Amino acid sequence: MTEHAEHAQTALSANLVLVRAELDAMTDRYDINRAEPFIGLIQQAKRVFVIGTGRSGLVLEMAAMRLMHLGLTVHVVGESTTPAIRSGDLLLAASGSGTTSSVVRAAKTASRLGAKVAVYTTDESSALAILADCVFLIPAAKKTDRRAVLSKQYAGSLFEQALLITTEVVFQTLWDRHGSSADELWPRHANLE
Repeated sequence: MTEHAEHAQTALSANLVLVRAELDAMTDRYDINRAEPFIGLIQQAKRVFVIGTGRSGLVLEMAAMRLMHLGLTVHVVGESTTPAIRSGDLLLAASGSGTTSSVVRAAKTASRLGAKVAVYTTDESSALAILADCVFLIPAAKKTDRRAVLSKQYAGSLFEQALLITTEVVFQTLWDRHGSSADELWPRHANLE
């Protein structure tokens, strides 16, 4: 192995340790029991709509796919086939800052129309959190925080990683309660790939 390859391997290993340590420390600080209201709202919803921008939006699209695998009716806000939200529906939103204007606007509209709003954010006092019926606080750095106090990772990486883990925990719990097998979910998996 060359000196350059050894250095690269050492850097990769160090960064793997960094990311894992930050995730472990952050998930130790959050209250996973706050996910229970999300589970209840998802179970009660006629339809689930997800919204987020950037990487948070991508994570919620992954969560939407898993909820669809459970047989729920799920829509990604902004897609051309997404219908109007109404009473009895759930808007599942993510914004690290809780101030992303398009996400806040969507939450205001959903709330005004009688839909429930569930929010993942780093800021419980944000405009988005105030609109929410339930909030899951992810104690990670905001993407604008470059002081490296809560995370040495760039921008909102730690929030987005924790968001992925949290949405997977919610899905896994819903699946456990649903009682269906992987074979029963499989026919809903995409087949036009």
